[in-house]
Amino acid sequence: MSKFILYSGQHCCLCDDAKSLLAQTSIDVSQLVEIDVKSDPKIFHLYGARIPVLVNIDMQQELAWPFELQQLIEFLS
Repeated sequence: MSKFILYSGQHCCLCDDAKSLLAQTSIDVSQLVEIDVKSDPKIFHLYGARIPVLVNIDMQQELAWPFELQQLIEFLS
């Protein structure tokens, strides 16, 4: 079972959209960690301008916004 990180930010409507799409999938909440990009300068530098970004930790792959439900489902599988 893969683990995922959702890089997001506070007051980010695109991040809210991504979370709504995630809620429509079968992802187990134990597989997902959400990290605010402002929590670390290095993370902010890498992802701040691109959030939301979903990262598959095991495969070292990223799915950056914009994405649709079908793309998200394929990425999660």
